Amino acid sequence: MTPFLSEPAREALRRLAEDDAAGESREPLTLLRDIRSLIAELEAEPAILKSVRDARAVGTGWDEIAAAALLGPPAAKWRWQGTDVEIAARHAAGRKRATRASSVPQDLPGYSVTDAAEKLGVTVQAIYLRVTRGKLSSRTIELPDGRKYKRVFLEDDRAEPSEG
Repeated sequence: MTPFLSEPAREALRRLAEDDAAGESREPLTLLRDIRSLIAELEAEPAILKSVRDARAVGTGWDEIAAAALLGPPAAKWRWQGTDVEIAARHAAGRKRATRASSVPQDLPGYSVTDAAEKLGVTVQAIYLRVTRGKLSSRTIELPDGRKYKRVFLEDDRAEPSEG
């Protein structure tokens, strides 16, 4: 009988089984590392994609696959729909987004919509309405990593180009 798990997944599972056998005597951070390692290996496990493709080949719908994987249908499709190249590109983009800084850069021109609203003493909706009516200018700034920020330019910043 040929095992369906890859060697790295079997090794991670073996380490976790050793942790389980050691019980309370296992170092907590070692246990945490081994649990996360197994999860990561299983997420990347080729047997999962093969199972999904086999299920799709016999007509199984995304709703059923998602339920079996304990995911929503959009998440299941995001993980497994398409060619190997398409899947790899989506996952690489997801990892890129996950590793970038989560804070908003502080050196962007103008004000965020929230900051502009606070400065003018109005609601965020009022800012968007003023932009739509042309009373305030705004533009979307896109950073090299793909993040986009709507920036609002108040009266003293009118020199910035308008993009409603």
